[in-house]
Amino acid sequence: MEEPLNYGHQHTLLLLNEDQLIVANCSMCGEKVSTPCFSCAEDCGFYLHKVCAEAPLELNHPFHPDHPLLLMHHSLLIKNPGYSSGYICDFCYKDGNEFVYHCSCGLDFHIKCALFTFNIAENNLKELEHVALLLPLISTENDDDKLEDVAKCFGCWEPLAKYTHFSPDCGFNLHEKCAKLHFKLNRVWHRKHPLVLQFNRERLSCKICQVTTGRGFVYGCSPCKFVVHIECVSTSFDFTVKEKSHEHPFNLFRRPSSFICDACGTEGIYIAYICCTCNIMIHKKCTSLPRIIKSKWHDHRLFHKYLLPDEFGSSDCIICHDEVDPEHGSYCCSHCNITFHVHCVTEYKYSYSIVTLENEDEMPNESSISVIEWNDAGEAEKVKHFKHMHNLMLGPFVGGYENSCDGCMLPISDPFYYCSECGFFLHKACAELLKMKNVWYHLCEEPLTLISDKVFKCGLCSEVSNAFAYECCRCENKICLRCVVALTPGAQTCLKHEHPLFFYRDQEQKCNACGEATWNAFCCKDCNFVLHAGCFSLPITARHKCDEHLLLLTDHDDNNYSKSHHCDICEESRDPNRRFYHCATCDTSAHVSCVLGNYPFLKLGSIIYEETCHPHPLTIVKKKYYYPDCDECSNPCEDVALECSKSECKYIVHWDCVAPDSLWFEWSM
Repeated sequence: MEEPLNYGHQHTLLLLNEDQLIVANCSMCGEKVSTPCFSCAEDCGFYLHKVCAEAPLELNHPFHPDHPLLLMHHSLLIKNPGYSSGYICDFCYKDGNEFVYHCSCGLDFHIKCALFTFNIAENNLKELEHVALLLPLISTENDDDKLEDVAKCFGCWEPLAKYTHFSPDCGFNLHEKCAKLHFKLNRVWHRKHPLVLQFNRERLSCKICQVTTGRGFVYGCSPCKFVVHIECVSTSFDFTVKEKSHEHPFNLFRRPSSFICDACGTEGIYIAYICCTCNIMIHKKCTSLPRIIKSKWHDHRLFHKYLLPDEFGSSDCIICHDEVDPEHGSYCCSHCNITFHVHCVTEYKYSYSIVTLENEDEMPNESSISVIEWNDAGEAEKVKHFKHMHNLMLGPFVGGYENSCDGCMLPISDPFYYCSECGFFLHKACAELLKMKNVWYHLCEEPLTLISDKVFKCGLCSEVSNAFAYECCRCENKICLRCVVALTPGAQTCLKHEHPLFFYRDQEQKCNACGEATWNAFCCKDCNFVLHAGCFSLPITARHKCDEHLLLLTDHDDNNYSKSHHCDICEESRDPNRRFYHCATCDTSAHVSCVLGNYPFLKLGSIIYEETCHPHPLTIVKKKYYYPDCDECSNPCEDVALECSKSECKYIVHWDCVAPDSLWFEWSM
């Protein structure tokens, strides 16, 4: 043995010979060590691969020429803004180890990843000389679905089974073709600078296929922010493509400049396919766009159009709310005159299916109501709802109602239907919902079915309710009507905001109502107004025993007297810039949570027949002025409780003490 430097360790390290057996992990890269390696002379469990011990403190990586990569301990990283308890390697996308190669621009690499890619960039393949080349595991034709879970190449991130590849003991996998990639390429479609093999640090989309990938190698030009996948550079393209979705064949057209695809409306470059008969130019991938699809974003079938019909005019995409160019390709519904960007409606495979036959039956869009009488204005004045025993009449449209909708449990507002024989109300929009519905945010392939009179916990907002809901017949997940209506694509109008609000996904915002950060929210395109889904669906008016009048949901407290900024129910302070309930007559103000309580969407007076620990049916009640003791916990029943429906029985319990058994499973999720 020889005694080297300690490489930053507090004890001396010894170099172990190849004949010594070691069962341990490297303290720098976390991988299993093998001799020759370094071991702590004090036997404290510290081991280093010889390669890791000799790794340079500063690495000038050819794939990242702008800045050097610095070797540092992860504890130094978490002190920087934007880092939490660890990091993710930008090459293999796995959790971090003790040491990391870090760049000031935000790139982080495991030691093994940085050194491995450095050897590839320098064309130093000596470490792979002893590794046998492995042939493809299975046939690659029409087997893409079977290859999803197969190990992938660290260069192009395609399945290893597609090509001959290396699989070294160190855990890296690399196609033979990716190990021999040229470092620089010159192409006529990007004449300004050569394309250099590099990491896609800025997550740019490929100019040829339009797909964005963060892992693996790309050919790119940093000054021009230009990126193409290595497989797109080398792919051989068919000269003629025939697809059933288009009546004429597409011919290959090599174009040295960019173009706008007539099928999807996004940019393309270098490779295009043209139909001379129709005078259209499209991406290679768009030659196989389905002509008709069924989408979870909409209840009707959607047709692909290269040019929108005149009746659509200028319209916005229902998903992203950006304008759809009528002179470029899109999907549209002829029933509703709505449009979708191609890339929005086909972004996720689970969200749509292809209709192969034009006359294929659609999912029956059966309405929940049948019309009995029409008024002179052509409106359904008298209807029968399949979830109510009596006929419903169209309301007189005078506003100011104190009742709640039995479908969504929000205050009744015009227009609405009501039952003249019992206290049953439905918003017109809630009454007209379909019996069966597809929704974009539910991953099951089965449609949802409208149900009522079941106590459930909403799978989206987690509120407990016994109003209307949509239930999946496969997973039995239930979604309340407030969430279904709020998340139905299209403009949504909030009663407390003058402009329509649109639901946006994956955009970090701050809710104006509660101040909480959210990634999914309703936003106004005309001003900086944001509401997350929970605040969007709050009741505009509510009643509480603290005031004899209706309390109005209020956005901002104009009273500058600081002592008035308290809640009249809990007597704690409140933020005057956050939503609260207010009575202008009595100058009563209260927190939203104090007014609504824990279960604002349970219908009081409803009878629970689900099995509980009590032999009789129980009625949902909320005591306002006297609070009998709970028969389970002996504490006063101040909030929602269950009371025996038989007058001679005085049994009463908190809702939390004995909820219906049908909820126990959902509560544990």
